[in-house]
Amino acid sequence: MYYKSNLPYPEIKVEKENIEYAKFLSYPYAGLVSEDTATHLYMYQSFILGDEIGNILEKIAIVEMKHLELLAKTINLLGLKPEYKVNDIPWTTNYVDYNNNLKDILKINIEAETLAIKNYNNLIKVIDDKYIKDLLKRIIIDEEIHLKIFKDLYSKKIN
Repeated sequence: MYYKSNLPYPEIKVEKENIEYAKFLSYPYAGLVSEDTATHLYMYQSFILGDEIGNILEKIAIVEMKHLELLAKTINLLGLKPEYKVNDIPWTTNYVDYNNNLKDILKINIEAETLAIKNYNNLIKVIDDKYIKDLLKRIIIDEEIHLKIFKDLYSKKIN
């Protein structure tokens, strides 16, 4: 099973500094629906499940950490420090859903990946920087793989 696309990630570049774009990227970086939240959520789930699904979740979390790194570097190039906050509201463990029911876990993850893809697509529409758009499009490819994995697991484990 693969957890990310074999396509390379684009070089981290921006056309120019843009604080507004950096603030936009702070949401998928450290907001409620973010790479930071996904990393913590999937690692927590991997710890409590500890089986084959736990191993899958850990590998997906590692991909989410890569996305976190790419967004941090981009935010930095845009002129902001990549702090774990949005609009001065710090990231919190309250964003992690501590449910331990497998069916609920998979539903939560399907919803989170679906919303992440939607949010990235919305950012592509409002950010006018070809390098950032390329990065977001590449991240979406991985998120779509994660969504498929969770949907497949849900159909196999629940039905």
